[in-house]
Amino acid sequence: MNQPITLETPIKRANGDITAIALRKPNAGQLRGCSLASLLQMDVDAIIKVLPRISEPGITEAEAAKLDPVDLTTLAAETVGFLLPKQAQPEASPTE
Repeated sequence: MNQPITLETPIKRANGDITAIALRKPNAGQLRGCSLASLLQMDVDAIIKVLPRISEPGITEAEAAKLDPVDLTTLAAETVGFLLPKQAQPEASPTE
């Protein structure tokens, strides 16, 4: 599981807002029903379908659909990073 991503716009819940989401690398079953090409292109529908399957705390598809576009883009980029082979991923800077 990666470090939590702080949301610019928290998800409102009756039992407390969600201010950060951590994503875990999906397995093949969690990608079922989604086109890998759509995910790599950060297709909104595909990302909204997968995020609830790989997020901690868990969110619903309805909550994913209401994400601030900035938060959706950040979470989508993190999700796409899981799908790339190590040699295709950008190298971390020495300060990270």
